[in-house]
Amino acid sequence: MRTWIPLAAALLASTAQADPLTYDAALLLAESAAPTLQASALQVEAARAAERAAGRLPDPKLSLGMENIPVSGPYAGRWDAAEMTMARVGLMQDIPNAARRRAAAATAQAETQMAMADTDLQRREVRVATALAWIDLAYAERRLAVLDQLVEGLSPLWEGVPAGVEAGSARPAAGLEPARLEAEFDNRRSQLAADVAQARANLTRWTGALHPKTAGAPPHVEITPADLRARIADHPALQVLSAATQRAAAEVAGARAARRPDWGLEVMYGRRDPMFGDMVSAAVTVSLPLFANQRQDPMIAARTAQASRARLLEADMRRELAALLEADLAAYAANHEQWRRATDVLVPIAEQVAQLETSSYAAGRADYSDLVEAFTDLADTKLAALDREALVARDGARILLTYGSDNP
Repeated sequence: MRTWIPLAAALLASTAQADPLTYDAALLLAESAAPTLQASALQVEAARAAERAAGRLPDPKLSLGMENIPVSGPYAGRWDAAEMTMARVGLMQDIPNAARRRAAAATAQAETQMAMADTDLQRREVRVATALAWIDLAYAERRLAVLDQLVEGLSPLWEGVPAGVEAGSARPAAGLEPARLEAEFDNRRSQLAADVAQARANLTRWTGALHPKTAGAPPHVEITPADLRARIADHPALQVLSAATQRAAAEVAGARAARRPDWGLEVMYGRRDPMFGDMVSAAVTVSLPLFANQRQDPMIAARTAQASRARLLEADMRRELAALLEADLAAYAANHEQWRRATDVLVPIAEQVAQLETSSYAAGRADYSDLVEAFTDLADTKLAALDREALVARDGARILLTYGSDNP
């Protein structure tokens, strides 16, 4: 029996304790367990709470005081001698103009829309990352299984001695070739085992599952370019910037509303000495934006510039998403063709070469090195085909989850 590398065995030791996890189950688990999504949900809750208060009148103010206390003359320091001395209590209410209040409400509503869109974006990013982590683990496990299968079929090469050495036609050093080849495959298996452990750790990071292992087939997606292009307008990244544009427009409206006067009301009750009688007063205050060119107009210009910037960023994001989608579709098509070529052409050829070299070696028409080269190439070709298949699966899942719906 072959002796496996201790490190490889240690990296795979947790597999026996792993819980099978399908692709769909991994996505659902990530959505329920991701701290970033929980944080985003709290942000939405906070924005909705703030929206309920936006645009409301400010709290009234209570005013307490003493008025008309003599400080000189014959009644200085006396509270009850002067006719106008009184204790007063008043209630004041500031009333910002209606346009300012509407702008504040619109700003808060846009903030809520931004928080909701950002939550959708976070959810999409979590699903993409989880999908890629699951696919990486699934194909890492498959690569390891393929290599083990190949090594098991090559066991006669480890145990046998090149025929040329036994016959005396080859140098004795050729007898060390089996041990060298076995060590090379052991090294490769160690790396694949490390890849499995790394992929498992990454999947744990997104799902929270301890020692996960994949179950079921990798996702099979159907890419429809026209449908994906039509969905770009609904992309959460674009919706975040759209809400930011709405917020900027509301802030422009708020800056313009500052040119309108705000109001204030005040009612006061004054308590005097009973011999003089109590008093009631009422007042109205009006702000006077007389210097708009120095105060309000610069703020309007600043908010307008920010609104223009928000619109340009939104337009740029729309272009960026469209360009990224086209680039991803082109890469997906190329990778898909290369994968089909590898599985339909390259792997069968490598298998035939290995079989022919085995027959030639058995008939004495090929050297041991030719046999080793053929089986090494077969291993490389099969693993490369798996790499290309994994790349196609990753691209398909990423494209669909990034640009399409939230369903795999």
